[in-house]
Amino acid sequence: MKQFDLTGKVAMVTGCNTGLGQGMALGLAKAGADIVGVGHIPAPETQQQVEALGRKFHYITANLMAQEGLGQLVAEAVEVMGQVDILVNNAGIIRREDILKFSEKDWDEVININQKTVFFLSQAVAKQFVKQGNGGKIINIASMLSYQGGIRVPSYTASKSAVMGLTRALATELAEHKINVNAIAPGYMATDNTAQLRADQARNAAILERIPANRWGLPSDLEGPVVFLASSASDYVNGYTLAVDGGWLAR
Repeated sequence: MKQFDLTGKVAMVTGCNTGLGQGMALGLAKAGADIVGVGHIPAPETQQQVEALGRKFHYITANLMAQEGLGQLVAEAVEVMGQVDILVNNAGIIRREDILKFSEKDWDEVININQKTVFFLSQAVAKQFVKQGNGGKIINIASMLSYQGGIRVPSYTASKSAVMGLTRALATELAEHKINVNAIAPGYMATDNTAQLRADQARNAAILERIPANRWGLPSDLEGPVVFLASSASDYVNGYTLAVDGGWLAR
């Protein structure tokens, strides 16, 4: 089990105030990692739970829509924690509208944070990994819509399809530096992003009927997968997108 031990590691997790980001931050902390949270919404609940586990927590307030300050985020994390060993690119947004009515604004905002920031924050963290000389782990958050078309979410589907491809591209070039880049594709999870779907009785029933596990996923369902991909247990896993979906894609 020592392969899964993250004691002494520092994980940067974007969008960790609630939902999946919070679940993954807590999973990493339970495995021993200290946490640097990044986002535009404070995360006092996450901080309290991480510190209750005996781990350090530092939060950086940032607008991840803008790429100009991403290098400074990494610099601050290193200044406070001494190093960065793991990056979880979780922060993201979704916009729902019929394709025939979908606006350029909704397209650009989703692509910007879900795709562009994922690349440039990964680049900034990878530079720090190379400087430290000990390799590192980058974990991107993909989606079921990395595989499928979806309904009324064209920019989200485009961005999450790109995350899967970008994961492969980053893994291919960064492997020589002992940097592993993988992704997690959560299935239908009970989070704020899916509140509208769960409130729609017909859509909710259709989704549950398709999931062999017969339930929506929970943020805690990502704890094990993210610890695996963040730890030395996955040192020979690179460029792969792991579906955590209750069997959705298998059906």
